[in-house]
Amino acid sequence: MTPERAEHIAISALAWLAGNDELLPLFLGSSGAAAEDIRAQAENPAFLGSVLEFLTMDDAWVVAFCDVNALKYEEPLMARYALPGAQVVHWT
Repeated sequence: MTPERAEHIAISALAWLAGNDELLPLFLGSSGAAAEDIRAQAENPAFLGSVLEFLTMDDAWVVAFCDVNALKYEEPLMARYALPGAQVVHWT
């Protein structure tokens, strides 16, 4: 996954969250961001990483997002690992 593709997926996730009246307040509360920060931070790779970090906390959210955006279910997590601030966890 290229960083550019990861950013594209994260921006799509941000748009999906912004349109979700139920999840947007949860994201804002957990990230500490304000609604007005979303546009300003939309080009910040670290912020985009936090969007994907939030999204991948719940399988149902991943499925809903991927179904709307015609993505494979593993792509949001792969994108998260391609952006700053993530470390791949090896469960060995």
